[in-house]
Amino acid sequence: MKLTKTLLASTALTVAAAGVSAQDMSQDMTIVSWGGAYQNSQLKAYVEPYLEMHPDVSVAWDESSAEAVAKLRAMNEAGNITWDLVDVTAASAIRLCDEGLAMEIDFDDVLAEAPDGTGAEDDFGDLIVSDCFIPQIVYSTTFGYRSDMVPDGVEPPSDVCAVFDLETYPGKRALEKRPLNNMEWALYCDGVAKDEIYDVLETDEGQDRALAKLDTIKDQVVWWSAGADTPQLLADGEIFMGSTYNGRLFSVIEEQDQPVAMLWDMQVFDLDGWIVPEGLSDDALARVMDFLYFATDTQRLADQAKYISYGPARESSAPMVSQHAELGIDMAPHMPTDPANAGNTLLYNYEFWADYRDDIDAKFQSWLAQN
Repeated sequence: MKLTKTLLASTALTVAAAGVSAQDMSQDMTIVSWGGAYQNSQLKAYVEPYLEMHPDVSVAWDESSAEAVAKLRAMNEAGNITWDLVDVTAASAIRLCDEGLAMEIDFDDVLAEAPDGTGAEDDFGDLIVSDCFIPQIVYSTTFGYRSDMVPDGVEPPSDVCAVFDLETYPGKRALEKRPLNNMEWALYCDGVAKDEIYDVLETDEGQDRALAKLDTIKDQVVWWSAGADTPQLLADGEIFMGSTYNGRLFSVIEEQDQPVAMLWDMQVFDLDGWIVPEGLSDDALARVMDFLYFATDTQRLADQAKYISYGPARESSAPMVSQHAELGIDMAPHMPTDPANAGNTLLYNYEFWADYRDDIDAKFQSWLAQN
């Protein structure tokens, strides 16, 4: 009963804000996400429960989050916004907000309080890195490796610089086909202190130094664009090690029982969450905001951790993290934020990449094209 009242209150609030009546709320939503285990966790934790309460609503998925910035720019130029809600990284949210392509959000007005009455803005705290960004999860990009491909007599890799050690750990590597994270790891393994990485990377010399380090393994790299690529390459034994999101590796290790192990060293912490595109119709906006009120509350974000090993963004959700919905294993030790996994981490620098992404992207793609 309490949940129903909450949903009705959220509907009244968002409908009033959008200036439409409840019956005029759109019955369709196109949600943009990343596919794979992460999208499934969203489906199970809050999309399916929401649709059970709203059986007349239908949701279409678009797995284009990796190209969200470019596609939203194109939609805006064409005056035709076809997405209703978009899952993006924090850095992409900052860019979209700066360019006026994402709506600013009044967190306390349109999102649910914590169970103890704490406002949404305080509950999300420092994870609100943009006025347009509603955080969902804390995740990391890190490495997995084939435990059965470690050479005889050699200790399994324990630090990230094993990626660049082809002599001790021969075999193909998988790296994402973009500069983010790769440039940081390259500088770190070239001797740059962790707290100086971004100071070095903002210079042309530092960027060239990172690319030179990557050159040392370039002919052994399989470049990936989709989060599912590295887990599949690992499962097929086509690479020795590769980077991807920690939740993807959890899936291939625990759910698929593949001979893959985690390399947590220098995992890069990042945030993922929602943006609402500018330019939605009133009825579409009313539906989206009603959904967001439900999907980002304390219980729903905690529920997501039943399906994937990403930490919920609300402080009030953390104590509610329990066991995996199907495997029955305790999820806390599989979180990137667990003390046993977080001995040496790097916090993704949102402001740096918002400022330098386009320029470094161009340089990186030019480097990729070279033989």
